[in-house]
Amino acid sequence: MERVLRAVEQVPRGRLVAYGDIARTVGIGARQVGWIMRHWGSNVPWWRVVNASGQLPEHLVDEAHTLWAQEGIVPSGRGVSLSDYRADLAQLTIDWERACLDLSAD
Repeated sequence: MERVLRAVEQVPRGRLVAYGDIARTVGIGARQVGWIMRHWGSNVPWWRVVNASGQLPEHLVDEAHTLWAQEGIVPSGRGVSLSDYRADLAQLTIDWERACLDLSAD
């Protein structure tokens, strides 16, 4: 769980990733990332993690639109274009590995 949350914390302001991007970085499944975000993601920038279509669950869309606007992300409908806003995944992995140095090996 902590590794997923730390990965989300590394997504830069104004950039987005898909659940699958975080999953590949951390080495778990995208559904597991979604489950972790649903239960423990409220204290990390959850609005920066969307599904592969660039969307969030319906109950989060209004708040996400406000947060996206604050970061310069322009939504299209109820989602965003990942191709326009996707974070540099190689850099995300480097930043995540650095952020996890204090965690013991599982």
